Amino acid sequence: MQYSNRSFYSAHIKQFVTSDPNLVLGVLTENSGFSIETTQRDAWRSQIQILQKELKPFTGRGTVFFEFIVPRMGKRIDVLALIDHAIFVIEFKVGESLFNRAAVDQVWDYALDLKNFHETSHHCVIAPILIATQTQGTRG
Repeated sequence: MQYSNRSFYSAHIKQFVTSDPNLVLGVLTENSGFSIETTQRDAWRSQIQILQKELKPFTGRGTVFFEFIVPRMGKRIDVLALIDHAIFVIEFKVGESLFNRAAVDQVWDYALDLKNFHETSHHCVIAPILIATQTQGTRG
C-alpha cells in the first residue's frame, strides 16, 4: 500500500485486488479524519467488492486511489484508477438504479477539472465512469 496525501487509500492494483476488503476499509476509515456513518462504510464496502473483481484483469498495470481529492475543487472523487496511460474517474452511486443528470454532471466535472487544472493530467486520456450499483444495464 502506498501513502498519498491526496487520497484516503492508494495501492497498486495488484495489491488492492488481493487485499482483505476489511483492511482496505480500515485504511479508508483511518485516513478519513472524520466519523464514518454507516451509509459511508457500506458504500465503501460495495465499491471495494466491485472493484476488486473488475480490476483483476489490470493487475500489474496501474494504481487505484479511493477518495481522491480534486485539487481545485476541494471535493473527492470516489475512485481514481490509473491504468497504463489512462486515468479513470469513477463515481459510484451505491444503491441507485438510474443514471441521473446530476450524477453524470458530477463525474464529468471531476474529469474536466483534472484535465484542465491538474498539471500532471493535462496530456492524459481521462475517462469518466459512473456506476449505479443497482442498474440492470449500461449506458454509454
